[in-house]
Amino acid sequence: MRLTGTGHASMRIDTGAGSILCDPWVNPAYFASWFPFPDNSQLDWESLGDVDYLYVSHLHRDHFDAAHLKRYVSKKATVLLPEYPTSELEDELRELGFTSFLRTRSEEVVELDGGLKVMIQALTSPTDGPIGDSSLWVEYDGVRVLNQNDARPTDLGVFAELGHVHAHLLQFSGAIWYPMVYELPGAAKTAFGKQKRDRQMDRTIRYIDDLKASWVFPIAGPPCFLDDELWQFNDIHGDEGNIFPDQQVFLDHYTGLGYDNGMILLPGSVAQVGTDTVHTTHPVPDVREFFDRKEEHLREYQERARPVIEAAKASWRHPEIDVLAEMKRRIEPLLDESIYLAKGVGGPVRFDLVGPSGEAGGETVESILVDFPGKQVRPYADEKVRYRFRTERALVEHLLHIEEVDWVNSLFLSCRFSAARIGQYNEFVYAFFKCLSEERLQYAEGWYDEHERTTDAEDITIGDWVLQRRCPHLKADLTRFGIVEDGQLTCQLHGWRFDLASGRCLTSVGHSIRAHRVGEPAPADAPAEAG
Repeated sequence: MRLTGTGHASMRIDTGAGSILCDPWVNPAYFASWFPFPDNSQLDWESLGDVDYLYVSHLHRDHFDAAHLKRYVSKKATVLLPEYPTSELEDELRELGFTSFLRTRSEEVVELDGGLKVMIQALTSPTDGPIGDSSLWVEYDGVRVLNQNDARPTDLGVFAELGHVHAHLLQFSGAIWYPMVYELPGAAKTAFGKQKRDRQMDRTIRYIDDLKASWVFPIAGPPCFLDDELWQFNDIHGDEGNIFPDQQVFLDHYTGLGYDNGMILLPGSVAQVGTDTVHTTHPVPDVREFFDRKEEHLREYQERARPVIEAAKASWRHPEIDVLAEMKRRIEPLLDESIYLAKGVGGPVRFDLVGPSGEAGGETVESILVDFPGKQVRPYADEKVRYRFRTERALVEHLLHIEEVDWVNSLFLSCRFSAARIGQYNEFVYAFFKCLSEERLQYAEGWYDEHERTTDAEDITIGDWVLQRRCPHLKADLTRFGIVEDGQLTCQLHGWRFDLASGRCLTSVGHSIRAHRVGEPAPADAPAEAG
């Protein structure tokens, strides 16, 4: 089996029974803030896009590049479609001209022509990607590959049961806005960033240890940031709190832990994977030297991208839009229908809209409150809020202009905002703002309803504590991902922490865990699992 690196989470898989192109991403994403690194725009995409099958893992725009799919990928390709709760991915691909779809069932192996076998595991909680994320398993002539990209399954056992995996491709780097955008002292931001960087590497190692594949390829990150306003997010400044380490940084960490099976795929790298061997060639003479010169490559890339960024910025402003009126029109009907998400947010969320630099000096020109308890959108009136976002008014104008249903998959991932909060992280805030459509909201409400009513009766013992086996957050198996230290449980899948004596979640509101010390009776009022 031949794996050709095509950048970020993208690759082309070639076998004797057909070829699969996965997640091709070239054009900047999230308000022109994210770019793939290394630059993959010079690859021969006419040839790479001439494939038998297309796999798009999910709708995040660093995986689903509509313009690139439309221009370069053969419309004769059959789409391997994950089993998602909504039809959005299929609808989007049909609009781009794709007509042949193989609708898979999650975790069921499908044998295609010529003995090529595939299986897609679909993750479908409201916090998995934009309403869904997935992984692709491929087998041909005894060689097995798992493209996990940036999905976070609670258990890789379903793949291991199909036979030994020879190549495991998975995310290792950050793909989020935390903690960079938070209005925190520099030392605190660095400390939180270091914690996150360590957690994401620990999680990657845990997945690797679970699957025990022959060879490991770190993929799906990091993006690079070429706009001058975001340049500081690139991991070139020696900041131990930067959450975007590159492939070479991870491989050095991985090797330092005693592993010797790590491989890098640059855009244009080719890995020939067999049952007992792997042979990789690269488009550069020395991969380490390439990453040693990362800042130089980024500066050259930045100059090439500057016109693209400036053109994007010029397209965002829509001063004719009454932002308050449009937010009321779009969001208030959803607030009226929301039960679980509105209750989970539990208070008002404030948006401070600022003018562009040089025009309003970056000063606030309007403050709007999304009042979840009051079920309304209204002007801010000096009341106390637990969550506040500050961003350029033009970005919100653009979201309203294009009727964007997912502000997470646009504004928040762009990192073109700042945030402040009182208290813990609240997943319901972000869950709501990725569900600004009737279809998405109803799915999320139903998921939380079912999740809240599901109890976890099975107990496990970790150290001196007896606790429920499944994490209250997204049901990760705590026998695999749970670590107990000083009376606190950390679930390494997403880094959530719980105080075991009280059952209280220390990471977010709305979650608690059932736990008691070994040898002591379980309390009669042990907290029930909540969504």
